[in-house]
Amino acid sequence: MAEILVVVEHRKQQLADISYEMLSKGRQLADQSGNELVTVVVGKDIDKYVAEVSNWADKVLVVKEDKLQESLAEPYQKILSLLIKERKPILVLMGHSSFGMDLAPALAIDVGSALASDCTDISIENGNIIVSRLIYNGKVEATYSFAPCETIIATGRPGQFPIEEGQRKGKIEKIDSPLKEEIDYKRFEGYIEPPETGEVDITKSSILVSVGRGIKDKENIKMAEELAKVMGGELACSRPVSDNRWLAEAYHVGLSGKIVKPKLYLALGISGAFQHTVGIKGSETIIAVNKDPKAPIFAVADYGIVDDLFKVVPALTQRISDFRRSS
Repeated sequence: MAEILVVVEHRKQQLADISYEMLSKGRQLADQSGNELVTVVVGKDIDKYVAEVSNWADKVLVVKEDKLQESLAEPYQKILSLLIKERKPILVLMGHSSFGMDLAPALAIDVGSALASDCTDISIENGNIIVSRLIYNGKVEATYSFAPCETIIATGRPGQFPIEEGQRKGKIEKIDSPLKEEIDYKRFEGYIEPPETGEVDITKSSILVSVGRGIKDKENIKMAEELAKVMGGELACSRPVSDNRWLAEAYHVGLSGKIVKPKLYLALGISGAFQHTVGIKGSETIIAVNKDPKAPIFAVADYGIVDDLFKVVPALTQRISDFRRSS
């Protein structure tokens, strides 16, 4: 039985969200292909992550190393390189985070593997690994296969892979760290956090009411804001709205904005260009309101209303308000 290996990333004393995405995708691929999912947790104080990670894995490799500095790729590369050469997994998954972007290329060169970075989808078809990536500045999603290769490394774009609940209890295997030398030419100093803006983080919202070009004018956004309020959600927007400064860039959803995964995404007057739909791919339910029945947004929506949003939104706001008052 071949192995699929997931590299777990942690920072600031907690597992990174992208690790949950890669664990979920790895579990899905292992189940579909009949392979074994192995995860590797490397670091200094990692005991608290091991039990959590085992919920997705068949086996968890634990490498404790006091020399490791947080988010420094070089020592991780040396440890992972030896593990990959020894175990020969068919696929290595990690997030396309700053850490993954630093680690994956050097690791691929070291072990002589193929590399696919910033993947929006990963699958195994008839034993062949297939990946999807965006090209031409995000205007086209291209699908790639590989020439025969012992190991393929793939980094997954954050927000593209749904997180599924782990229901396994993988076997835990402790491995002595093979790292002998100190990494003295680079050191981890700390994180530079973005400044506080006071704006809502739409990536954390479970309900988003998003407006597009069809809202027509900045003043009309108040109508959508009222609907978001009665629904218990937050506002979001497509690129034309943020470009026109009708809403701040922090509310922009899409390839050049935020990747969101709400339980409900309500798209008002959004045509559904590829650059936008990439950003809402992880939403549990998408509802679109657009008066153009041929709008691309309906191809990704779970439910659609072909009508004028200026009729639909006030009626929907009133109906939800009435329901809340009566309940």
